[in-house]
Amino acid sequence: MAVMQIALTETELRPGDRDHFEKTISEADVYLYAGISGDTNPAHLSETFAERTQFKTRIAHGMLSAGLISAVLGTRLPGPGTIYLGQDLSFKAPVKIGDTIRADVEVIETKPGKRVVKLQTTCTNQDGVVVLDGVATVLSPR
Repeated sequence: MAVMQIALTETELRPGDRDHFEKTISEADVYLYAGISGDTNPAHLSETFAERTQFKTRIAHGMLSAGLISAVLGTRLPGPGTIYLGQDLSFKAPVKIGDTIRADVEVIETKPGKRVVKLQTTCTNQDGVVVLDGVATVLSPR
């Protein structure tokens, strides 16, 4: 049984508050994401095709890594009930099957009374390489 996380409202959140989620990206994750999203780009699914790309091997979908940010927002900070309003993203490096990705979020701005919170979002791999970064805007729980 999952443990219910406590959600923080915009009046409880402070700039500098942070949390993270970490996951090793498996081949199954890539295939499942392709099936769910419909993105069957052979750069993700075909090693033969991917060997001819700049990455020389299959890479995970960029939005798969971005989804880890959503996991932090909806389950940890601010937590359950958080509504995603927007996300600016910049993809910096590829994620390969077997990479362990850490999604970090940090509160950078709150708008008390409006429930709007801005958070710095960064994903890094096991070597500390930033694979994506950006800023999320969310509506915090009541």
